[in-house]
Amino acid sequence: MRKIVLFSLFLILGLIASQALPTMMGVEKFASAKPTLDVMLYTCLAFIMINVGREFDLDKSRWRSYTADYFIAMATAAAPWLLICLYYMTLLPSDLFTSWDAWKENLLLSRFAAPTSAGILFTMLANAGLKKSWIYQKTRVLAIFDDLDTILLMIPLQIFMIGWKWQLGVVAVVVFFCLWLGWTKLDKYKMQQDWSSILGYATILVFLCQGLYLFSKHLFGTDAAIHIEVLLPAFVLGMVMKTRHNTSAADEKASTIISYLFMFLVGLSAPLFVGVDFSATAGDCLIGQVGQMSWGEIAMHVLIVTTISNIGKMVPMFFYRDRKLTERLALSIGMFTRGEVGAGIIFVSLGYGLGGPLLAISLLTILSNLILTGGFVIIVKRLALKNESAEQLA
Repeated sequence: MRKIVLFSLFLILGLIASQALPTMMGVEKFASAKPTLDVMLYTCLAFIMINVGREFDLDKSRWRSYTADYFIAMATAAAPWLLICLYYMTLLPSDLFTSWDAWKENLLLSRFAAPTSAGILFTMLANAGLKKSWIYQKTRVLAIFDDLDTILLMIPLQIFMIGWKWQLGVVAVVVFFCLWLGWTKLDKYKMQQDWSSILGYATILVFLCQGLYLFSKHLFGTDAAIHIEVLLPAFVLGMVMKTRHNTSAADEKASTIISYLFMFLVGLSAPLFVGVDFSATAGDCLIGQVGQMSWGEIAMHVLIVTTISNIGKMVPMFFYRDRKLTERLALSIGMFTRGEVGAGIIFVSLGYGLGGPLLAISLLTILSNLILTGGFVIIVKRLALKNESAEQLA
């Protein structure tokens, strides 16, 4: 419980710093430090995902069950995405409801609600003592799959926005290569697995991904740059390692400190939203025609969108009928956590010129879910303990 509280505390401190530092340092000076902070964030994320991949056991003889898990994860990602997209469309002028351009903007922006935050979720569930539970094992599979589904679906969504570009094909090839490598070379390579070695691997991966992005940006411009998210390569690297299950006290301590730093950096990466006139960011995008909203109206929509988003994540409740209702409920609540991938989609949306109050609602919905993450994990833990107690009495 202490660690869960500390995770939430570091996250909130990061959020406060994300709003205070630009004012204290100056927006331009803080922006100049942002690339360094982003590298630190991605390195921490890669470190966490390598460790998740190390613990990811697959029984290849049961590949059909993983197919079922993938489609459940896809539905778990699609439900909140489509529900929020439809809700946003109802907020626009009625004549835009039949506009494909308005739909494609909303389909892109609303995708922020689809992915579960794998890095945050796994870290907090593991530190809640649920590492050996069915809930943790199944959540791990579904969260990875719905993040993967989000990454894959971003390719056609970006094609909708800008048309086909060969760079998106490169991203697709890299993603499928990673999937092939993880499946065929699972648990094969003997590698050093102390915390410093894993941090070194994470640093190299971030260097390669960011280096490819900066090199392609230099050659082709920002809009045509090749951006490979570090999440999947890091996870696959962990998968192909021959897992060593014994960890030292120093490894555990270092992993905890890096997880705390990750939570702080996630909060610190939030865009400035205090004192910002979001109506001025609408530009020429159609979703900006929702009109000016007061902060009270935005808060009301954030509450509604947060509720819709988490109701959509309850899809696993209708599957895994061989498990108890409390376990399925805990699994669904575990999928509520949002974070780095969803925030990344909002940053992508900004790159396509999307703005206005709907962008503010999306951003604040992610932030509200982040703040509530500790509470979600506490509920999951209590449901898991309740299930364990019932099994012992039986």
